[in-house]
Amino acid sequence: MPFYYPVYLNLRDRRCIVVGGGTEAERKAQGLLDCGAKVIVVSPEVTPVLNDLAARKLIDWEPRAYRNGDLEGAFLAISDNVNSRIYQEVAVEAEQRGILLNVTDVTALCNFIAPAVVRRGEVTFAISTAGLSPALARRLREELETNPILQWADMAEMISDVRLELLSKGVYPNPERWQECMDQEMLRLFHSGSQTLARSRLLQMLQEQS
Repeated sequence: MPFYYPVYLNLRDRRCIVVGGGTEAERKAQGLLDCGAKVIVVSPEVTPVLNDLAARKLIDWEPRAYRNGDLEGAFLAISDNVNSRIYQEVAVEAEQRGILLNVTDVTALCNFIAPAVVRRGEVTFAISTAGLSPALARRLREELETNPILQWADMAEMISDVRLELLSKGVYPNPERWQECMDQEMLRLFHSGSQTLARSRLLQMLQEQS
């Protein structure tokens, strides 16, 4: 079993093909849309949700079976494995064209696998079991969604704002100092409604020890 290289892709305005129109294809298409991709669904039939997205021109729907050449110009493709012959053909074309491909539940045909994802504002956690157990990845995702650690993710925008202000002043705290200053008191202040005070405290502490 190979190790997979974890990476986050910028899909904004990139052509992404979804072959299939079932519930899994629907979920994958919506995830691509959330990332700003140009989504094209190729399938004779689609779910009501995909049909609605097409009617609102949020995705393009080709109401037919996949045929060779459909991946031309694509950056990424996803195949919902409703038909073994089709997903084999999709895999061959993707390999020939050097296109990123995920085939639902057929790890051997994928050159990337989709992790279970937890989002909290601008922070994203991706969980992978290297294709060994999607059920385990889902369980870990569900546990993480209710974990208090996510309270830190709520402060991402504030911490970024502090970082940019320090950079504008030519102040460059080392990573260890950042960790020291992002303490439980800052977390308490932020979540008790004192976001401004939490920001001021962090900024002051980082400037004092830089």
